[in-house]
Order: sequence, then C-alpha cells, then structure tokens
Amino acid sequence: MATRFDPIRDLDRFFTEVTRTPNAATMPMDLYRDGEVFVAQIDMPGVDPSSIDVDVEDRTLTVRAQRTSPVADKDVKWLTRERTSGTYARQLTLGNRVALDRIRADYEDGVLTLTIPVAEEARPRKISVSHQAPKQTEVIESTEVVETEDDPNI
Repeated sequence: MATRFDPIRDLDRFFTEVTRTPNAATMPMDLYRDGEVFVAQIDMPGVDPSSIDVDVEDRTLTVRAQRTSPVADKDVKWLTRERTSGTYARQLTLGNRVALDRIRADYEDGVLTLTIPVAEEARPRKISVSHQAPKQTEVIESTEVVETEDDPNI
C-alpha cells in the first residue's frame, strides 16, 4: 500500500507536536443559560478531583486542574503520546450580572459543571402599575319645589 505525502498536513502535525505543552492544552467547554443560571461544563477526563481548584478574583473565574500520567515515572518507550498531562487552566470573565457568592462546582464522570446564578438585581421582573379609580361626583337630586313670584328679574 502506498503512503501519501501531504506536506501541509505533515507540517501542521509537526508544529502542533512541537508547540504543545500542558499549559497550551485546552479544556473543551460548553456554556449556556438555563433560566436564571449560566452553566459551564468543562471536560476534564483523567483529572484527580482533589487537584481541581476554582476561584474568582475581580470577576475572573479561574479553573485549574492537574492530570498525571500513570506511567510518567516508568522507563518506557513511547510509540505515540497524544494524551497530555500536567496542569491545565481555563479562565472566564464574568459580567456584573452574576451572583459571585453563589457559584457552585460539581465534578462527575470527568466533567466539571459550574452553575453561575444570575444576580437578583439583574433578573427581569414585572412592575405593577398602580392607578386610582376616578373620583365620582355625587349628584344630589332634589324634589323641593321653589316658588317664584312673577317678577321676571328673579
């Protein structure tokens, strides 16, 4: 079977391998809004849950995690190595409309889920319109008959 030579693909693969470091590796993330919360789901397969660190400073949320190779200390001859190990970090800039003090983080099945609630003051709300009923004018009916003289000036 003949092998194809694709110089662009081979150069791309070479530069990817040369420039790839644990810090350059990314953690894929999905981010969406579900009602009154934002949800970020970050893939972290193989990460030790005790190494996950989530903090917020000046509206920047930072996630750090450590993944170690199970054979890193062994004297092995690598044939291919695509699963990076090391420290990973991901940052999100949060807006003014989120409740920083109520952020929750859960790690399950290699996925870190961050639940970021919308701040109470940023939630849409209905404003009731007050109104007063128009004042009613009271009509007084009189059955009193007034007699007048024949004076036309009266």
